[in-house]
Amino acid sequence: MRMIALLAAVAACQPDTAPPPEPVTMTEDALGYFCQMNIADHGGPKGQIHLKGLPQPLFFPQVRDLVAYLKGPEREADITAVYVTDMGVAPSWAFPGNDNWTLAETAVFVVDAGVRGGMGAPEIVPFADRQAAQEFIARYGGTPMSLNEIPDDAALGPVDLDAELEDPK
Repeated sequence: MRMIALLAAVAACQPDTAPPPEPVTMTEDALGYFCQMNIADHGGPKGQIHLKGLPQPLFFPQVRDLVAYLKGPEREADITAVYVTDMGVAPSWAFPGNDNWTLAETAVFVVDAGVRGGMGAPEIVPFADRQAAQEFIARYGGTPMSLNEIPDDAALGPVDLDAELEDPK
């Protein structure tokens, strides 16, 4: 329910004719919002959240962390756009790309695939194309979902860093 309210708030923040801010290229200087580590040093999909009044987005080394931020109560600024890595066009899991962003509100997310994200936790894997998501599911498992459908415990639940997770190729 909070996610639906969040997306409604994002839409309400922008006039119908105003496009969302463009995604920002991930550089070597991009630091993870929660961990303050260089996110380019970690594999797997990334995310960025643009906040009203801030010139640069918040970067996340895992999409799981981005979803946790969206579901958490700590936000103070209005969200103007949310982008995630399109893993359907990523060069590799180790190097997901610096500019292959897609809007989170239109992405397909694969949840519970049993794959490890950049910070070692189970990852929520985004795709711009539903067929690419289905191909990933055929190989690694998981369930396709919209951003609104991702359950709280997929991002906010405890993490077993010793769990058997794959590092996709």
